[in-house]
Amino acid sequence: MLEHLTDEIRDGLGLARQRKARRSRLRVQFGDAFYPVLGLTESTLVFAADTLPRLRGCVDVFDGARHILQGLVIAAQAEGGLITCAFKRRNVVSETPPADYLRDPDAPVGLLPRH
Repeated sequence: MLEHLTDEIRDGLGLARQRKARRSRLRVQFGDAFYPVLGLTESTLVFAADTLPRLRGCVDVFDGARHILQGLVIAAQAEGGLITCAFKRRNVVSETPPADYLRDPDAPVGLLPRH
């Protein structure tokens, strides 16, 4: 689709994408480096092609400083200055540890001593 546009329009779209990436709080940590995320769906991550090296393996996704998910990235497809990476596995990060049992909704929050 982008091949039918003029060079000026393609350059303008690339600049707009870069500005959006700078404003976005979403970023991926791969090793010790962080890369801005342009788009995030249930099954994919989208990056600017000029900012990302070959990405494969376990990545952590952050929204600002908050860790929101961890996933295994397996495939990348480059198209129109964007790289789309697919998740093989995607886990949402929870702030509380998982429970080994089903919690009763009517259970007390805490117990008071009998002194």
